[in-house]
Amino acid sequence: MLPETLLVSAPGKVILHGEHAVVHGKVALAEALNLRTFLCIKPHKDGKVRLNLPNIGSKRDWDVSKLQLLTTAFLDSEEPTAPTLEQVEKLKAFAGFSPGSSDSECLAVLAFLYLYLFICRKQRHLPSMDIVVWSELPTGAGLGSSAAYSVCLAAALLALCEEITSHLKEGATSARWTEEELNLINRWAFLGEKVIHGNPSGVDNSVSTWGGALRFQGGTISSLERTPILKILLTNTKVPRSTKALVAGVKDKLVKFPEVMNPILTSISAISQECERVLHTMAVAPSPEQYLILEELIDMNQHHLNALGVGHSTLDRLCQVTARHGLHSKLTGAGGGGCGFTLLRPGLEQSVVEATKQALTSCGFECWETIIGAPGVSLHSASSLKADILQALNNP
Repeated sequence: MLPETLLVSAPGKVILHGEHAVVHGKVALAEALNLRTFLCIKPHKDGKVRLNLPNIGSKRDWDVSKLQLLTTAFLDSEEPTAPTLEQVEKLKAFAGFSPGSSDSECLAVLAFLYLYLFICRKQRHLPSMDIVVWSELPTGAGLGSSAAYSVCLAAALLALCEEITSHLKEGATSARWTEEELNLINRWAFLGEKVIHGNPSGVDNSVSTWGGALRFQGGTISSLERTPILKILLTNTKVPRSTKALVAGVKDKLVKFPEVMNPILTSISAISQECERVLHTMAVAPSPEQYLILEELIDMNQHHLNALGVGHSTLDRLCQVTARHGLHSKLTGAGGGGCGFTLLRPGLEQSVVEATKQALTSCGFECWETIIGAPGVSLHSASSLKADILQALNNP
């Protein structure tokens, strides 16, 4: 027996160290960011599927009978490995998008339809539902917002179809799934990411599924067994950037100056590995000295990233402003604008944090005080969610 309402959430991510270097086979570390995407499903029997995405101002609805007819185009294989171009174009036509559309609303709707049709196809009848997805994550800022969306969709639809646990234990306010269930969620979420991004690495959905910290190198992703929760100030410069162009720029420099660039990439990889060692030690026996090491690694990596050519004047400003308050920052993700994070060591006066936030806001930036090393995709009761989140899900 399904609950009347299913509530799930999944985190975004930050790249702690190793961005760009990882493209060239080096080590990178990513951590789950406790800015989350929340999803609410309310099953019903009125023959409609309604999708509401208030963050991007999108509301869509479909007749289940018409969706049932559409499933015939998606039953070529039991376990799809990736959406085909033909399937994507059929979904666009069904949803009323023009061929070639690729804006955020189009991609979000296509990912939902694809996962809904495939995950629910084994049901005797496709389920009717109202589904609302609301996020604390800014879109297009390199924080894994699309992956958190895909992970929430996968978890909620699998729970709705009773392929994974859909109930909390009595008295519990939230819960995680088993390793086997998380693997299933992650596989489906990766397909959602393929609809949105075409050829994603799988890192973002993996971090969002498992939470904590992950190490990745050469296509291999592994969880760091024990890591501390770190407080950070996350800052969005609001400067748009092209990840593709920034990655290409680093590659061009590598071809032009291999003897200069290769040592920088190797050094960034060494920073990632040293950070991994320190995090493991901190989880067992934390000390103030370890935070000093983390701050040094942050400074060194930021200088390396500037040398790679992926810095930006706004990111320099971020580092200068936080340095005036005795704090240490670096970009996270592709660079060229986007986001950076600032480590907040234990015992830091809240007045310092507030003054730093005020100074960054005065620069036109957007700031969040949050944590990294957060839990991955989770099932919730209504009582475990903040009032503003519940209001967004119930009255978007």
